[in-house]
Amino acid sequence: MNTISPDVPAVISKTRQKLLAVILLGVLLMLGCMQMAVAQDQAAQQQDEGIPASALTTKTVQAVGYEVNVGGTKVSMVPTDLAPGASGDAKVAIKSKAASASVDISVKGLPVPSSIGAEFLTYVAWVVTPEGRTGNLGEVLVDKNGNAKLSATTPAQTFSLIVTAEPYFAVRIPSEMVMLQSQPRKDTVGKIFPVSQYQLMKRAQYQKLGNPLALTPDPKIPIQVYEARNSVEIAKAHGAEKYSPEILEKATASLQIMENALAAKAGKDAVIADARQTAQFAEDARALSVLRQDQQRIVQEREAAAAKAAAEAKAQAEAKAAEEAAEAKRKADEAAAAAKAKADAELAAQEAATKQAEEQKAAAEAQKAAAEKEKAELRAKLLEQFNRVLPTTDTPKGLVVNMGDVLFDTGKADLRPPAQLALAKLTGIVLNYPSLHLAINGYTDSTGTPQFNQALSQKRADNVLAFLTSQGLDPGSLTSQGFGESDPVASNDTAQGRQANRRVEIVVSGEVIGTKLGSAQGQ
Repeated sequence: MNTISPDVPAVISKTRQKLLAVILLGVLLMLGCMQMAVAQDQAAQQQDEGIPASALTTKTVQAVGYEVNVGGTKVSMVPTDLAPGASGDAKVAIKSKAASASVDISVKGLPVPSSIGAEFLTYVAWVVTPEGRTGNLGEVLVDKNGNAKLSATTPAQTFSLIVTAEPYFAVRIPSEMVMLQSQPRKDTVGKIFPVSQYQLMKRAQYQKLGNPLALTPDPKIPIQVYEARNSVEIAKAHGAEKYSPEILEKATASLQIMENALAAKAGKDAVIADARQTAQFAEDARALSVLRQDQQRIVQEREAAAAKAAAEAKAQAEAKAAEEAAEAKRKADEAAAAAKAKADAELAAQEAATKQAEEQKAAAEAQKAAAEKEKAELRAKLLEQFNRVLPTTDTPKGLVVNMGDVLFDTGKADLRPPAQLALAKLTGIVLNYPSLHLAINGYTDSTGTPQFNQALSQKRADNVLAFLTSQGLDPGSLTSQGFGESDPVASNDTAQGRQANRRVEIVVSGEVIGTKLGSAQGQ
C-alpha cells in the first residue's frame, strides 16, 4: 500500500500560494496598463479638441456592453438635480458585431435651455465609452413642452448616454450641465461596466460670456440661427480673430450666407443647414484658437523660466566674484600690515621670509603645472578611448560623446543592440574613474510637435541613463535631460541635417580631467 509523505500537502500549499501570487501580479500589471491607456486616451482627446486642462472637470457613470441581435434593449434616462422634472428612455440595438449601434432617445419635461443660463441655447446627446471618451450624438431639440426625440448611430458598442445643455450643437466636449444620464433597468440586456472619469467643459467657460448677443429667441426663427450667431461670438471671445482667423473667416462668411437666406425668407431647411455649417466652422475656430494660445503660453513660460535662470546665475556669479574680491583685499591688507611691521623690526628677517615665499610659490606653481598636465594627459587618454567607441569631441564643458539617431529606431526611445554594446564599452572605461560625472542630454529635429519631441528626447536620455546604471555606474554621478528640438547642430531643412540633430550627447566632466562638475548641464 502506497503512503503519502506528511510534507507533500505543505509543498502543494506553497505551490498554490506562488501561483496565486503570479496571477495577482499579472492582474495588477494589467490594471495599471489599462489606467495608463485611459489617461493617455483622455489626454489625446483633450489635445485634439483644443481644450486646456484648467477649463475641464470630470464625472463618472456606468456603461452597458450591449449584446448583438437581441432586437434592442432599453435603458432609463434619469434626471439630475438640474432637471428634476425630466425623464426619458433610450433604445439601443446592434444587428451584428461589425455594425454600428442604433440609439433612439426619447425625453420629456426638459426645461427651456436658456432657463438654466443665458449662455445655453440647446441640448446635445452624448455617448461615453468605458475609456472616458465622449462622442457628440446630435442635437436634442425640445418642443414647447420640453419633449424631444433623437435617433442616431455610434460605432461604440459599450457606452453610457448623457444629455447636456450647450451654447450650440457643434461642441466637442460636453458641458458640466448634465441634465439626464442613462441608467440600466432590470430588463436591460447587456453587461454593466464602470466608466472611468470622463471630461466635461466647466460652465464658467461659457458663463463668463453669457449670451453675447443678449437676445431673446423669436419662436418664429429656428433656434439654430441663434446657435450660429452665438457660436461665432463665442469663437471671437476665445481669441479666434487673432489665433485662428483663417477658420473664423469661413464661419463669418457662412453666417452672412445664413443671414441673407433668413432675410430673403428662404426655406427653413436651407436656413438651418447654413446655421449648422456656421456653428461647425465657429467651433473649429474656437478649438484651434484655444490650442494655439495654450501653445503660445507654454513657449512664453519656457522663455521666462530660461531668462529667470540666466539672471539668477548671473547674479550668483557677480555675488561670488564680489565676495572673492573682498576676501582677497582683506588678506592683502593683512599681509601688507604684517609685512610693514616686520620690515620695521627686522629687515633681514623680511628678506628671508620673502625668499622663502618665492620658493614656496615656485613649488606650488610647479605642483599645479604637474597636476594640470596630469589632467590634460588623462583627458586626452579618455578622448582617445571614447572615440574608439563613439564619436567624441573635447569642449569647454567636457568630453562630449555623441550617440547619433541611428542607435535608436525612428520615433522611438528603445536602445538598439549597437547602442547597448557601445554604452557597455563606454561604461567599462568610466568605471575606472569614479569621480567622473555624466550628463545625458537628448535632442530631436524639428519634425513633429514640440511636445512630442520634448517627450521623445527625454525618454531617450532616460533610457541611456537606465542602461548605464544597469552596467554598474553610480546613479548619483548621472543626470538626464531632454531638450527636444532646441539647440540644433545642423539645418533642419535637409534630411542629413535632421539626422545630425537627432542625437543623445553624453557630456563627461569632472575635476579629474579639468572640468568642474555641473558645467556640463544644459544645452
